[in-house]
Amino acid sequence: MSASATMSNFRVSSLSGLGTPLLLVAMLAMMVLPLPPILLDLFFTFNIALSLVVLLVVVYTTRPLDFDMFPTVLLVATLLRLSLNVASTRVVLLYGNTGTGAAGNVIKSFGEFVVGGNYAVGLVVFAVLTIINFVVVTKGAGRISEVNARFTLDAMPGKQMAVDADLNSGLITQQEARQRRQEISGEADFYGSMDGASKFIRGDAIAGILILFINMVFGLGIGMIDHGLNFSQAAHNYTLLTIGDGLVAQIPSLVLSTAAAIAVTRASTSSDMGAQVVSQLFNHPRPIAITAAVVGSLGLIPGMPNLVFLTLGGIFGGVAYFISQRKEQPDQLAEVETEVPQDDAGKPAELSWEDVPMVDVIGLEVGYRLIPLVDKTQGGQLMSRIKGVRRKISQELGFLVQAVHIRDNLDLSPTAYRITLMGVPLGEADVYPDRELAIDPGQVYGELQGIETHDPTFGLRAVWIEESLRDEAQTLGYTVVDTSTVIATHLSHLLHTHAHELIGHEEVQHLLDMLAKSSPKLVEDLVPKLLPLGTVLKVLQNLLAEGVPIRDMRTIAETLAEHAPHSQNSDVLTAAVRASLSRQIYQHINGMSPELTVISLSPELEQVLLQSVQTAPESGLGIEPKLAEQMITELNQRVQQQEAENKAAVLLVSPALRPTLARLLRSLAPNLHVLAYNEVPDSKQIRVVAAIGGQNPQLN
Repeated sequence: MSASATMSNFRVSSLSGLGTPLLLVAMLAMMVLPLPPILLDLFFTFNIALSLVVLLVVVYTTRPLDFDMFPTVLLVATLLRLSLNVASTRVVLLYGNTGTGAAGNVIKSFGEFVVGGNYAVGLVVFAVLTIINFVVVTKGAGRISEVNARFTLDAMPGKQMAVDADLNSGLITQQEARQRRQEISGEADFYGSMDGASKFIRGDAIAGILILFINMVFGLGIGMIDHGLNFSQAAHNYTLLTIGDGLVAQIPSLVLSTAAAIAVTRASTSSDMGAQVVSQLFNHPRPIAITAAVVGSLGLIPGMPNLVFLTLGGIFGGVAYFISQRKEQPDQLAEVETEVPQDDAGKPAELSWEDVPMVDVIGLEVGYRLIPLVDKTQGGQLMSRIKGVRRKISQELGFLVQAVHIRDNLDLSPTAYRITLMGVPLGEADVYPDRELAIDPGQVYGELQGIETHDPTFGLRAVWIEESLRDEAQTLGYTVVDTSTVIATHLSHLLHTHAHELIGHEEVQHLLDMLAKSSPKLVEDLVPKLLPLGTVLKVLQNLLAEGVPIRDMRTIAETLAEHAPHSQNSDVLTAAVRASLSRQIYQHINGMSPELTVISLSPELEQVLLQSVQTAPESGLGIEPKLAEQMITELNQRVQQQEAENKAAVLLVSPALRPTLARLLRSLAPNLHVLAYNEVPDSKQIRVVAAIGGQNPQLN
């Protein structure tokens, strides 16, 4: 960019920043210096135009927060109008004896043309406008602003917690979380400012009434005493000037009050007011058809204005018919006949391997009412949420998770979805796309009206609520999420649980290729010289099945290369890798704490289990079922005690027992971590809080 262009942009930005200060200086000047009628006409016209611009900006703004400067604009416009009242009052009282044009053509036109030159009619019109502005619009807008400000502030902690929950689950990025926090803070500031700005409008209405009576009373006295006018002439001149002045100020005030009311009653949706009215008011043909029938029936009654009623009834009927036809078009377009593939000669084509569909690794099937959730053209957010889930899981586990293939399934109920892995269903649930799910995290302060259900991911008690109850639910302590978040969270949980089934030969080869860029000799010696690719895959699957990420491929590969000459058994190699990753495993379980509280086995029970494993290592634990049941029951009791104390439940056993016990307890005690003695870093302390089987009579 050239220097001249830079200077030009600097001058433009500098001049644009002078607009508000110059307007404030002009308002102060209007209160002190007398203005000629031509300037009064200019400023009054500008005031009317400014109020219309503000109203249209509010109507066409997609979200209220997009016009967050509205309270400030409202204050400036109110001060401008009051300054004009002061300037016009001075002119009316000083030169009102010369006639109705003393204060300019704008005031004269409103005083003579708008109210027909009759000051009695003018007073009535002014009174009606003031009542509408003061009693109806301003009072209602002020009350709504006050309620919105209070509920927005009360709901802020819940909204912040929802943002943190989405960030932790990988549904949004750091930048998106920062943006949402700014929107929450901006929303509270906006409604708080609107609560105060509504007081300006209310005070402006009161000031307009007082200025009207001051101008009329004092103008009548000045005209009769100072200028020698008779009562009739003084009343005509000053009353019409006062009414014109009041109407010129009151009409923009009513327009701005309406804009403020629209701003605080708007819902935070990404569409302008016109689009919301059309989509919500004219979305269903039945109410419009009933209205057409009622209006048409009134038109058949003798003595009624039949032509008007019948005409409007016909118009409403036509609108209802048009809406019903438009809603039927998607259904007609959806009915597509299935065609048999044919070759160029018109004969049915021969089958080929391309006609055999491959099974999707990860699949998501949705009912037809959930299709808008995955359609970006209809505002669906599910695709971006799933992309965020894949990114976060891939970063946490250490390999690229396959893409999720989404398709509709007419065999499902309209509001159901199903998550599949290798074509086999893992989980499914029913959701409500037009509602939000309020989840009870364990402590809430009230009940909600809605559809009782359970969170499909963790089974927590939940309620499907209307979107309008979101702030109330967050205030009561519920965690509120939309339908897309419910599905994405369920998908994330299932992918974490079945991560070992997602990795295959291709993924392992990609990991080794990436490692070869920094450690080529290590990869060259490992595969296939020391270990086949299938054995490396099995080791990685064992790690993922036990919740150990495989991000540190260098340590994993070096450990495999070290122990591969001594054993090709994947379980033995997995145990060696776990010992090498002991710091990572400890960090995942216990964080930075220097001490680990563990549960151990009694020496008698551990000896029995070791003998059973050594006798038949391939058959698992060969112990009596009753003894195994007692051991698992006691373990689950200890796990619950540890969780109640907000501590991780860890069972510490000998290295020979750990693989077998881990496989056994993976489903029977899913919240229990099974560690071997050599998997605890040397720098950490161990504190045994319980010994399982210490008083079991079957072991004695």
